Amino acid sequence: MLRNLIPEQFVNIYYGILILASFFITLCGIKLFRVFLPKDQGREFAVNGKLSEGKPRGAGIILVIAFILSSVLFVPLNSELIIYLALIFIEMMSGYLDDSSKVPWGEYKKGIIDLVVSIGISITYYAFNGSVINFAMLGIKGVKIPAVIFIILGVILVWASINVTNCSDGVDGLCGSVSTISLFTAYIMLFLLGKDQNFSSMLLIMIITVLTYLWFNASPSKLLMGDAGSRALGVILAIAFLQTGSPFTFIFAAFILILDGGLGLIKVSAIRYLKLKNFMKNTRTPIHDHMRKIKGWSDTQVVFRFSILQIVISLVVTALALRF
Repeated sequence: MLRNLIPEQFVNIYYGILILASFFITLCGIKLFRVFLPKDQGREFAVNGKLSEGKPRGAGIILVIAFILSSVLFVPLNSELIIYLALIFIEMMSGYLDDSSKVPWGEYKKGIIDLVVSIGISITYYAFNGSVINFAMLGIKGVKIPAVIFIILGVILVWASINVTNCSDGVDGLCGSVSTISLFTAYIMLFLLGKDQNFSSMLLIMIITVLTYLWFNASPSKLLMGDAGSRALGVILAIAFLQTGSPFTFIFAAFILILDGGLGLIKVSAIRYLKLKNFMKNTRTPIHDHMRKIKGWSDTQVVFRFSILQIVISLVVTALALRF
């Protein structure tokens, strides 16, 4: 563990090395291994879906392995963090196997894996941290939630995060950009609240890893993270807001992801299970497709405008967390 070899007075050097090493490990991984990735088949019903056809897909496997390798090298890992890394890896592999499969996995198969991972994350967090939460944006501290209710709410948080992040991955640079803003919001909150520095270091590594990927994913993209990346991102995003001790802050700090991907989940559920055939009939989902198809936004406009909105909301969240 390189962190243990660096004296406390040189901790800033450690963070500098961590950032640069994470960047170059991810960069080298993408450069060396992207030729082995499966090729995207295009998406029939997505706006501009055919433009993705033939591009390397499933780059999330490279990102997550680079993230785990960097974490092992630079972060003093305890049992809790090791379990998180294992569950992130499992979620990534389920996404990668779907990305590389000639026949896409069914929703129920992926849903069961999401549920198992979500339960694992929620129980792990509770076992190591308990069920006391804060409402940082309201200035309310130390609310103890009954264990069963806390675990159920934690499962919902992780499952929702996985799926809204996954649904938002349909425009070059969008999922990575907005997720990075949300992750950085959690990082700032952890810093302000003086939370576990080891997890904060892991979070910083993930941010750098995704930024490196965005170098290749900026429109027009040369590389796609696929389910392997978007689903793993959803897991670590949920863990990050659990770690802040204010998990409900996720609603605002990831608001654009929830709006973009979440409305699609609500629409599909309402039509399929409640038989509301005309529900949101004039709204195309995910919302990024509505903005491109109906409003005429370009891919670049979608990424910039969605990112700007999330930055503004995240600044409000950060300001309130600072007050807390």
